[in-house]
Amino acid sequence: MTDLFDNDENNNAFAPLAAKMRPQCLADYTGQEHLIHPDKPLYKAIQQGKLHSMIFWGPPGTGKTTLATIIANHANAKVEKISAVLSGVKDIRAIVERAELNRAQNISTVVFVDEVHRFNKSQQDAFLPHVESGLFTFIGATTENPSFEVNNALLSRARVYVLKTLSTADLRHIIDSALEKEYPQLVFTDLLREQLAAFADGDARMALNLLEILSEVAEDNTINENILESVLGNGIRRFDKGGEDFYNQISALHKSVRGSDPDASLYWFARMIDGGCDALYIARRVVRMASEDIGNADPRGLEIALNAWQVQERLGSPEGELAIAQAISYLAVAPKSNAVYLGYKAALKAAQEHGSLDVPLHIRNAPTKLMRELDYGKQYRYAHDEPEAYAAGETYLPEPLEKIRFYKPSPRGLEKKIQEKLKHLSELDSVALQKRNKLKS
Repeated sequence: MTDLFDNDENNNAFAPLAAKMRPQCLADYTGQEHLIHPDKPLYKAIQQGKLHSMIFWGPPGTGKTTLATIIANHANAKVEKISAVLSGVKDIRAIVERAELNRAQNISTVVFVDEVHRFNKSQQDAFLPHVESGLFTFIGATTENPSFEVNNALLSRARVYVLKTLSTADLRHIIDSALEKEYPQLVFTDLLREQLAAFADGDARMALNLLEILSEVAEDNTINENILESVLGNGIRRFDKGGEDFYNQISALHKSVRGSDPDASLYWFARMIDGGCDALYIARRVVRMASEDIGNADPRGLEIALNAWQVQERLGSPEGELAIAQAISYLAVAPKSNAVYLGYKAALKAAQEHGSLDVPLHIRNAPTKLMRELDYGKQYRYAHDEPEAYAAGETYLPEPLEKIRFYKPSPRGLEKKIQEKLKHLSELDSVALQKRNKLKS
């Protein structure tokens, strides 16, 4: 069996600490209990050396590569490691040739593809026939959602396992193990270890890389608060402007506002700002929330959201961010209605399905004599001249759509009054229709 890495990095004195500490068996693996637990199918398959193609999806530093290493070790398989960042189809062909040689010697092959989402469609397709034939077992690792980034054909041939962010307790265990194994002489208090674990933000590789730096700058084999602060600097949270965390967090913010939870709304806003998100992007999304989820239940929400956007544009940080926080908290506690959103979608669908219906003659503009001769604007009733400024019984939609109602106000906030008004106007329409039918009869 060959190790996943070329130079037995666990025993290499020049290898990074993260490589030296990479577990080689399940007993030493930390985290992912939802996958690696004695009663879980993946655990049992690894213990029995039963290989199947799989994709590990999770944030950086959560143990994807390590788990692939352990799987290969338990199966006594040769491993071909390939990085989608540096490799191409030519490299895949070379791996296929070596896998065929392995098979001739009754040796299993595992092909581990790091950052598999970076391969294009043709590169991903190059694996398909060999996965199907059983020439090798495919294991991919990705930080991006595989349903978006991995071809359906390849995805259907592999089991997806989701790896979760490591907890602070997990990271603390990893840090303690590294100190015991590599730096037994280092003085590093429990409180400072806890701060390092929290700073690493679920990323074991980051935690070990920082620990290695700390060991190099320690004074008299001691890591004190000043040294820790100088190495850590400003916290950098996990956030990728185009990645999974970005969309998950903006989704969490929007759903928290919609769910009327101001605390969660402010938390997710703070998380995104802390992670480096453009505040103007959030301001635009807040305007969307005001129309989509509050609408006419409280029209002031849109005004407050627009004002916050303007403050951010004019003043920047931190004043603008505070204004956005004010808008977010207001929208979170405002009465909710998606009636405008649903009404617009329904009207758009009708416009697309019914084609270019003619504008009814009585509400057409008639600026010329010819238009008037063609009955443009004929029998139009000027609403302001009617009782209650409402032309009861009048229609404004094309005939095929006359009975359709797109906007259905909710019984919340201002829309409750709008609902009552529309009900009253509908009653006036019914009276007008009855009178019209009597005249016809």
